[in-house]
Amino acid sequence: MSKNPNMGRLLKVLLREGEPDRVPFYEHFVDNEVIEALTGKPVSKALAEEGLRSEKYLETLVDFYSRLGYDYVPMEVSPKLPRTNILQTRDVAYLSRGKRTWEDENRGVIETLDDFEKYPWPNPEEALDFSVFERLRRKLPEGMGIVGGVAGGFFEHVSWLMGLGNLCRAVHLDRKLVEKMFSKTASLILALDETIVREGLVDALRMGDDLGYKTGTFLPPRILREYVFPNYRRLAGLAHARGLPFIIHSCGNLYTPDETGRTVMDDLVDSVEIDAKHSFEDNILPVYEVKEKYGGKIAVLGGVDMNKLVQLPEKSLRQHVRLIIRRCAPGGAYALGSGNTVANYVPLENYLAMLDEGFRSGTYPIRIG
Repeated sequence: MSKNPNMGRLLKVLLREGEPDRVPFYEHFVDNEVIEALTGKPVSKALAEEGLRSEKYLETLVDFYSRLGYDYVPMEVSPKLPRTNILQTRDVAYLSRGKRTWEDENRGVIETLDDFEKYPWPNPEEALDFSVFERLRRKLPEGMGIVGGVAGGFFEHVSWLMGLGNLCRAVHLDRKLVEKMFSKTASLILALDETIVREGLVDALRMGDDLGYKTGTFLPPRILREYVFPNYRRLAGLAHARGLPFIIHSCGNLYTPDETGRTVMDDLVDSVEIDAKHSFEDNILPVYEVKEKYGGKIAVLGGVDMNKLVQLPEKSLRQHVRLIIRRCAPGGAYALGSGNTVANYVPLENYLAMLDEGFRSGTYPIRIG
């Protein structure tokens, strides 16, 4: 089967317009170490030296995603919101990057109202390098698109700047600070994504905002409904006004009803009006059960559980991928990929086997051998 990119194939899935010629592939992103290993090109060095200004990095992304059969290149650009509350440790992944970093959950750069006032908040015109999307677009082969937007979500940026523990305490002890933090970060991100959409820099708008963990959300659903979901809805409105689909990537259990009887997923589907959801974990809710429940309203993306993608032998992994295709792909509104991202601890042979099985078993009408 041809691997020629066709953004129309993915858009058909995202907009739930029926079955395309084959099940498209979807990833939030693939770690640079995986891209390096499969292309032989030192993208990490290019990023370290030039960041997203690196033409070689962008060229490698296009080469990687097009050759492996994707219809788009994922691209999210981080706003200039400096943080110093960064922890690091040795990276023991299969394709180690040396050090792995993350934000300190117990320490923030903004912990008080005084910190908020002193923080160097950027103007929207200076907060993000929009030229990355333009330069990437010029390198795309015919038919290929861009899926992305501002890197990081409304909840994530607030939790990163404050430290998750401080944010959780402030919800109860300093609601004024919480209100200011969500208002300020949301206004910035909305302004940036509005420019991205208005200038036609992406073919589908998405936001990655990890709201939870295995058994629930970091903040109570009522707090998310007050500070986060209205801004998701505004973002979806920006996309829909330009005819673009809006995708949410979020880890965590979004399916447990709260005291109102509603779930966070219900909010995303019915109130926010997302077009597609990404990131699924079998021990929360397998992707095919999500498709059965919500597939009439949204597209479902990915869902090959990370534990299975990492640990299963190839034969068993292929069987599992065929099961997912058989249960998720009929009728369209499904794209194949990992349950989260192709991280640098995913064995290359398993990643390639997942894609190969997608080509073998994902042609419409679906035939499972």
